[in-house]
Amino acid sequence: MGGGVSQRAAGQPRPPPPLRFPPSGGGGFSLVTPNPERLLREAPSGARQPRPAHGRCCRRSGGLGPAPTGAAGLGGGGGGGGGNREGGGGGAAPVRGGERTKRPRRGRPARCRPQRGGGDRGTRPPSRPPVPPPPPLLRAHTDTHTQRHKRLPVRGGRMRRPRPWPLVLCAAAAAAAAAAAAAAAAEPPPRSYPHSAVLDGAAAYRLRWGRRGSAIAFRLEVRTRGYVGFGLSASGGMASADIVVGGVERGQPYLQDYFTDENRVLKKDPQQDYHLEYAMENSTHTILAFSRELHTCDTNDKSITESTVRVIWAYHHKDMGEAGQNYHGSNRGTKSLRLLNPEKEEVLSASLPYFDLTNKDVPVPDKDTTYWCQMFKIPVQHEKHHVTKVEPLIQKGHENLVHHILLYQCSSNLNDSVLDYGHECYHPNMPDSFLTCETVIFAWAIGGEGFTYPPHVGLSIGTAADPQFVLMEVHYDNPSYTEGLIDNSGLRLIYTPVIRKYDAGVIEAGLWVSLFHNIPPGMPEFVSEGHCTLECLEEALGAERPAGIHVFAVLLHAHLAGRAIRMRHFHNGEEQKLLAYDDEFDFNFQEFQYLKEERTIVPGDNLITECHYSTVDRIRMTWGGLSTRNEMCLSYLLYYPRINLTRCASIPDIMEQLQFIGVKEIYRPVRTWPFIIKSPKQYKNLSFMDAMNKFKWSRSEGVSYNELVLKLPVNVRCSKTDNAEWSIQGMTALPPEIERPYKTEPVICSSSSCLRCSLFLTLLFVVHVTASTIGNIGPFV
Repeated sequence: MGGGVSQRAAGQPRPPPPLRFPPSGGGGFSLVTPNPERLLREAPSGARQPRPAHGRCCRRSGGLGPAPTGAAGLGGGGGGGGGNREGGGGGAAPVRGGERTKRPRRGRPARCRPQRGGGDRGTRPPSRPPVPPPPPLLRAHTDTHTQRHKRLPVRGGRMRRPRPWPLVLCAAAAAAAAAAAAAAAAEPPPRSYPHSAVLDGAAAYRLRWGRRGSAIAFRLEVRTRGYVGFGLSASGGMASADIVVGGVERGQPYLQDYFTDENRVLKKDPQQDYHLEYAMENSTHTILAFSRELHTCDTNDKSITESTVRVIWAYHHKDMGEAGQNYHGSNRGTKSLRLLNPEKEEVLSASLPYFDLTNKDVPVPDKDTTYWCQMFKIPVQHEKHHVTKVEPLIQKGHENLVHHILLYQCSSNLNDSVLDYGHECYHPNMPDSFLTCETVIFAWAIGGEGFTYPPHVGLSIGTAADPQFVLMEVHYDNPSYTEGLIDNSGLRLIYTPVIRKYDAGVIEAGLWVSLFHNIPPGMPEFVSEGHCTLECLEEALGAERPAGIHVFAVLLHAHLAGRAIRMRHFHNGEEQKLLAYDDEFDFNFQEFQYLKEERTIVPGDNLITECHYSTVDRIRMTWGGLSTRNEMCLSYLLYYPRINLTRCASIPDIMEQLQFIGVKEIYRPVRTWPFIIKSPKQYKNLSFMDAMNKFKWSRSEGVSYNELVLKLPVNVRCSKTDNAEWSIQGMTALPPEIERPYKTEPVICSSSSCLRCSLFLTLLFVVHVTASTIGNIGPFV
């Protein structure tokens, strides 16, 4: 059961990862209609909208206006008038306002032109509104052939003053146009949705999304002709969820904002914050495009932040009728996403070479946690290259079995004899060569997809300073103790001979994984802190890079008890903006967060990885360790340029923790692990783990213990490559005085409904002022 390294040379077509699941990135489904590519294409700016699918006359939609309750309106020219569900004639639905019938030219009868072609089409408002006809007052001067001035009757020797309403309407229209133009200029809609994810295993439900300033736009493409449900949930379930339901029924679109209470009862939200922009239905699929503000003024809505978001989805083959909701049955699910991840610049050629590092037929034991280590040799490169992307190759069906993969750089003094076989990591019989592998060069965790390096950064291979031997550590999570599992998962590294400006490095920061990190049972909230100390950063940066390093991505890592993780950044004792955070941490979804802006770390800085846990469902202590039932509190920082610093972490002092429960003395010298307690009597001859579990923990005792642990001195871990250490390693340091708990930045909520009300009131004010001004003008003579 060894590992394999497979290669593909440059110029050969690069196939997609054969075992990668679920599919990621862009791309959509193929609609079963004539010319589906044209069907789904966005209408270009100023382009004429497609005609209805039926060859009958219909009215064209006018300007934007209020939509009927429960829908966003229907454009008359979009095929809504002939929604033939059985024949596949689609109802295409942009937002509708008032309708206006087009007048035939004088002297010519109105005619209907037959519609060419067929099929289903969706329509949308043009990206630039059409030029409106001139107002009546201007037409009086420009269209002298069709409209002439009429002399008004004279009373009392004075000409009657005409009513000022044409001017008022003109001013109102101008004000409305100006307001719309200002809004469009402030938040222009995106031309595409930069992010995409398939939410179900059958690829029947695809979500696309993109940020629009203070709002976010969604597009759902679902294989159904019934209703489509989409929502945001703190738990991933229906309880206390923010939900939107929409579809196209008999050619008419509908979109409603709902919420559920703690009993999962679906209720219509009195404040409708989801706004339909486009809807289409054909013989197989329903497409809905809508948007909402990131932070609304609605307590029934869930704010969208940079944290993990648990998306819930559902669909049905029937629409939401007057009788109420049709139960979706098994067509439902949940998926964790990071909706506000910055857009990535991914410029990769399909012909770039790559090599795979994969396990070969590894037998996964029938136990809950296994760490499997396999040594690989990087394919020989005769000159420097840069890895530009790393993709997970997860065996199909093992998406929940493979929890994370770490890639370590090993000593360059090894030889090919270490490549013969793999072995269980952290085992007494583990090969000694594995102990030389301490430098993390890449990390992937469950739920994550491929990672692309920024255009100016790459992972260097091919030189004497670069990794020649690497150790791949795979964490298998098998809580059901399933027998007979054989795994062949691993990583794919895509590289280029075109050298980038900087070499990337990885720093592991946080709490050193050990039993000295522990969490009492029954705690709804417990906070642990791992320190990348000022002393470690000063020594390493001062010697290697006084100007500082630049962090561009962070992976936050914990296990099952983790609820939230923050990476706090301090410069000369003053707290900066959070480097990274996830207040909705999901154990089953851990990936690198791209930073919106690169963060510079310089001498004088220190970093704190702050982890929040909940152990309300546990009756024994939770210990720091490798199992998913144990805990970790780590951050992996991707940065450039690479320096000789691989780990910047800390360990809290254990003796003061034991003093909290009354331990007075341990047996010395320490010959066993965990060590044994000598006094007092109730703990005599117990290991310190047994003593901590014997202590009667209450919630108040847990809070007091948490306050103590956060102030304890810490042992500094400050490591180089090849198991070398900076001189500060092993020293004791006091944690910095910081504000606890961390105060989050205030969220400014905004409601598009309130915005529209404000614009309407502004428009009324303009009309009123204009009318008053005209009323004060003297009469015409």
